[in-house]
Amino acid sequence: MANLDMKSVTSLILGGGRGTRLYPLTKIRAKPAVPLASKYRLIDIPISNCLHSGINKIYVVTQFLSVSLHQHIRQTYRFDNFDGGFVELLAAQQTMESETAWFEGTADAVRKNLIYFDDHNCKYVLILSGDQLYRMDYRKMLQTHIDSKADVTIASIPVSRSAAHALGIMRCDDSGRVVGFLEKPKTKEEIDMVAMTPEWIDAQGIPSKGRDCLASMGLYIFNKELLFDVLNKTNYSDFGKEVFPAAIRSRKVQIHLFDDYWEDIGTIKAFYEANLSLTKPNPPFDLFSADNPVYTRPRFLPPTVIDGATINASLVADGCRIGKGSIIENSVIGLRCVIGEGVTIKNTIIMGGDYMETPDEVQRKTKEGLPCVGIGAGSWIEGAILDKNARIGRHVQVVNNLGLTDSDDFAPCYVRDGISIVTKDAVLPDGWTMRRK
Repeated sequence: MANLDMKSVTSLILGGGRGTRLYPLTKIRAKPAVPLASKYRLIDIPISNCLHSGINKIYVVTQFLSVSLHQHIRQTYRFDNFDGGFVELLAAQQTMESETAWFEGTADAVRKNLIYFDDHNCKYVLILSGDQLYRMDYRKMLQTHIDSKADVTIASIPVSRSAAHALGIMRCDDSGRVVGFLEKPKTKEEIDMVAMTPEWIDAQGIPSKGRDCLASMGLYIFNKELLFDVLNKTNYSDFGKEVFPAAIRSRKVQIHLFDDYWEDIGTIKAFYEANLSLTKPNPPFDLFSADNPVYTRPRFLPPTVIDGATINASLVADGCRIGKGSIIENSVIGLRCVIGEGVTIKNTIIMGGDYMETPDEVQRKTKEGLPCVGIGAGSWIEGAILDKNARIGRHVQVVNNLGLTDSDDFAPCYVRDGISIVTKDAVLPDGWTMRRK
């Protein structure tokens, strides 16, 4: 790989919209601030990728519930005064040029923040998504961009036809130049218009495994001049639906092929499955990479204390206390989680707590008839997600025995995609269970 000038690259991470498909996890936080893998946040993934790729000028754009995201970024990513690095949050705001503060799409979000890229040192703008789990060296993508003399480069991953309907699909010529782009094709005829052949993919040095579609990963490198030109001269609001179809006709748009683990964590089911996949002996995403660790906020927490519990195929974060006789299987246990005696937890994500209760606080809450933060003795949690600071009483059952797919009938416990979700700061009293009244 050539010696690339990564200081000429500025990254913009799109924080997403309201995150309705991740509700209720996004009820009180922006999507990139959703906790991940017991101790991280979703935003840590693209930022870590940038830092490992030598990119340290990073903006994060958001417009909904950005307080916890801003707090996490401020407390985590600090640079010295000499390298010029930063990670800064750009919240939606009114300007003299635009009275409409809210972003109307991905391209509009970038347009309203172009002023931050008007820097003579910036030659390329790397646009990323804030809700994906993957590990990528962006230097390789920039090398593809420069070598091909492209105006725009789109990271692409081979997918099967069954997955094509949810993604932007591209058709390329033999050089990898994009000659067709269709956002979320629905019919066989539409897919046929943009599909490649497995043989073409095999010829690129990537085993096709029968896959014949090239999907956009939502990661783009733009020449800065083109980005300014396109967004200043049009009112396009979305990259996939408007910017790329137009750019393909008049500019050189190239693909950068990628064939490793990549998961778009846009739904409750995807979030749940991606987290639990990390508990496997050989997980698809390696949190234990010595060369490319995932960065997050350092916390001064004690080691986890386990008193006669049985734990199998699970992730357990710092500062937890796990009681005697408890059984934890195929689960993710977050920071500061207090689990009583005889608790059973299976196939579950527990996000833990933002704080540890003092003995006086525990005594006061008990007098008020409230459970402590954590999970009370004898409770059974299975196939669920428990958000932060949940107070789960004794002998509670958070189990979807009713076989529900989606339901709001048991708030503060919701059901999405068949997964029970207990919201942040929720209280489930002793003996609570999911039953019809």
